[in-house]
Parts: sequence; structure tokens; C-alpha cells
Amino acid sequence: MAYSVSLVDVILALIACIILKRLVARAPAPYPPGPKGWPIIGNLFDMPAEHKWLAVSEWADKWGDVVYVNLLGQHFVFLNSTKAVSALFEKKSAIYSDRPYFTMGCELVQWNWTLALHQFGESHRAGRRLFQWYMGTKSATEKLHPVVEEESFRFLRRILVQPQELFDAIRKDAGGIILRVTYSYEPQEEHDPLVELAEESMSHFALITSPNAFLVDTLPILKYVPSWFPGAGFKKTAAWMYKCSVDTVEIPFAWVRMQMADGTAKPSFASRCLEDAGELTPTKLRDIKWTSASMYAAGADTTVALINSYFLEMTLFPEAQKKAQEEIDRVIGPDRLPVLSDRPLLTYVEALVKEAFRWHPVVPLDLAHVVTQDDICDGHFIPKGSMVIANIWKLLHDPETYSNPMEFRPERFLGENPERDPRELCFGFGRRHPPLGLNLADVSVWCAVAMSLAAFDVSKAMDENGRVIEPLVDFTSETVSTVKPFQCSIKPRSRAAEALVLANSEKTA
Repeated sequence: MAYSVSLVDVILALIACIILKRLVARAPAPYPPGPKGWPIIGNLFDMPAEHKWLAVSEWADKWGDVVYVNLLGQHFVFLNSTKAVSALFEKKSAIYSDRPYFTMGCELVQWNWTLALHQFGESHRAGRRLFQWYMGTKSATEKLHPVVEEESFRFLRRILVQPQELFDAIRKDAGGIILRVTYSYEPQEEHDPLVELAEESMSHFALITSPNAFLVDTLPILKYVPSWFPGAGFKKTAAWMYKCSVDTVEIPFAWVRMQMADGTAKPSFASRCLEDAGELTPTKLRDIKWTSASMYAAGADTTVALINSYFLEMTLFPEAQKKAQEEIDRVIGPDRLPVLSDRPLLTYVEALVKEAFRWHPVVPLDLAHVVTQDDICDGHFIPKGSMVIANIWKLLHDPETYSNPMEFRPERFLGENPERDPRELCFGFGRRHPPLGLNLADVSVWCAVAMSLAAFDVSKAMDENGRVIEPLVDFTSETVSTVKPFQCSIKPRSRAAEALVLANSEKTA
């Protein structure tokens, strides 16, 4: 009887080879502690599909700060304390700063242009230098404040007119800021192609950076399987994602260059980099294009997630909202909205923003670092090529750092002995600490939060019978974790507040 070779047969043969290699390999020291795995698949069944950071946190409570798991032969090490993160990502940054090479994401889809996935080297350093030059300091970010404030005024008007479309308003606010900063492109009010392109790109990014989401990442040889082969549907997915990846890099950058050629370009990250580049070599052009796309695709994602969380938190914790509003009324008064220059004066609002960063971090599990050589950590062996991941959620809910960490309590950041600023822990570590996330997202979130507090009361929604609707409290499990849709009530605090929203939005028309 004729026998047809399928993709399953190929996979089984490859797995057998991997097992044989593992059997003959000998580690110089035991791996870090962790859940006991099964032959061949390792801890595949121990890793949940949803809310992985909670499972890893439970492992940490049982096995300690450094936890090891094996998924289909790939080594994973999770760091669950600031001490462990510092020991590896800070003190040994020379060997713990690389990124995993995802065959699906970096080769088939070609998302290797994004700074987040750059292998540690000259291209990565060039991108970081561009970031640092344009917005890596507070003084540099201050030049962008007018853009952030104008988009925040528009954001308030969208909420006022259509409070039921809160999530769409947040998306437009964040997209408007990052597109104007990166390319000086002002998006359309409805269905803007570049806003929608960035959203699609980030949904792809969430997939390709999820460990073991695609079997080809575990068995790279599968990339040679033709798309018509049984079980090779990932090749069609890759082709579709590849087109989106190329468009994300090329379309907005081409728009900027066309504006510059016409003499109509306004200052932006991309235009300034091009103007100051001197001789525009192919390498310089690539670095500017890739760094611009990194800002564009990823810059809005964290902002959207943080502002979404803020509205959920105000729905759940009205006392914190009331205290922040009382401070704004006392310090700013009723005749204007708070702006970024007011930030040093609004200490409780600042504490509330910090608590929003901490209560649910938008990246609960940091993007994996890859160790570039074998290492020993506290007597345990971490093999070369291991994916080492900081459990940011655990760091920000560690009772040794934050008292009663499950509570939403902005007061923890006030007084003579404030607790640690969570923004030191939720934007990456070591040589992977990104200046974009540290500055632009921070001011964008603060502005949206402070203005919203001044203008609106957020509370639990009521059904048609006058009964309170308890909001859904759940978060997505993607790389950037955002709150799932929930119901809330958003109303102007007064007619004067409504008039302020309309007056300020008219200035930006």
C-alpha cells in the first residue's frame, strides 16, 4: 500500500531527533526549580493559554524567584523578583540582552524591523540612539506636550458626544498622538487607514511573540515545507502578515518623504531624522525607517491599554476618583482643564497614575531576553539560548515592595516613605529599557487621566430597571494586556465642565 508522508510524520521524526539530542546532553549543574515536566513535551500542559503571569506567579510562590520550565525542548526561565531581575538583566546585561529569533515573526513575516525584536547589535543601538536623541529626556518630551494636549482635548470631546464609544475614543487619542509625533500625520476622525494598519500590526505582533504559538518556531526546518503541504496553513498566515508588516514600515514613511519633497512636511520624528542624517546611506535610511515604524506600531498600544485600565479602575474605586477630583478643583479651579505644566502641583493625581501603572501592568510578562552563553545563577544552570522572562505582574504585586498589593491605593506613593515608582519596573530592563515607553506613554496617560478627572464622573452603569451593572474585570492575555470591554457610566461633572470640553476642542478644530 502506498504511504503518503504528512507534516505529522515530519514533525514526529524531528521530535525524535530532539529527544535523542537531549538524552546525550549533560548539564553542568541542575536547572532552576520548577514544575516537573513530561517526556518530550516538557511543561506544555502546565502553561495555561490565558493569564500566564498568574500561573508563573503561583510557581514562584512554590519554587522561588527563579523558575524553570521546558516547552517542547525550549528552555524558559522566569524571574519573579527585582533581585533576580537585577542579578541577570542588569549585572549580566552583556549576555542577557539578546532577543529570541522567532522563525515565524522574524523570517517568514519579517517583523525583525521593530526595535523590540532586534537582535542585540549595531542596528539595535542605532535605533536606541535615535529614540534618545528625539525624546529620550524629559526636556525633549516637553516639546511634544502641545500635541499630547491637543489630542487629549479631542479625546474629551469624543467621550462627551459618544460616551458609549469609550474604547474607540481611547484608540483614536493614542493613535493621533503617535502618528503626529512620528510622522506629523493627523488621522481622519473615522476609519483612518494608518490607525487601522497599526492596530492590525500589533495584533500580529502579539501572536508572533507568544512562545510556541507557531510550531515552526520550535522546529524551524518546517519553514521549508511548501504551503500546499497538509498542515502547512501557517505559510498562508505568514504571507498575509508579511504584507501588513511591509505596509506598516513603508506606507507612512513614504507619506513623510512625499511631504518633504513637496515642502509641506511639518516637524516629526521621521522628518527630523531624515533632515539631520547628513549623507543618507542605505543603512541610515533603514535605521530611520525601522525606528519610525517601531514607534508607530507599538507606541500607541501601551497607551491604549493604560487608559482603558484607568476607566475600569475609576468604575471600581470611586473614592480614589473623588480624592483626585477634589485636588484638581482645589489646585486648578473650575475655569480651565489641567495641562501637563500642572503636573508637579497635582500630587494625588500623580499617585493615581502610578497606581494605574502598577495595578495591572500592560505588559505582565516582559518580552523574552535570550542568554547568549551558558550561565550559572545561584548554583543553577541556565543554558545558552534560554528565553529569560521577567514576570512584571509579580514584581508589581510583591508584598515586600508594595503593601497590600492587590488593593488599588494611590496613597502608597505619598508621604515621607513612598513605595517604589512602578514605572521603574514596567518598561523593560537593562539594555532593553526603552526611552519611548518611559516618556511619551507616561505623559499621554497622565494628560488623558487628569483631563478626564476634571471633566467627567465615571461610575458603574445601570440597566433599564435601575439596577447596578457590575463591570467585567478581565484582561486579555496578549503581549500587551488590555482590559476586556466592560460597561460604565461617563457623565460631565457639571455644565461648566461640559463647556470647557467643548471650548478646548474647538481650539483644535
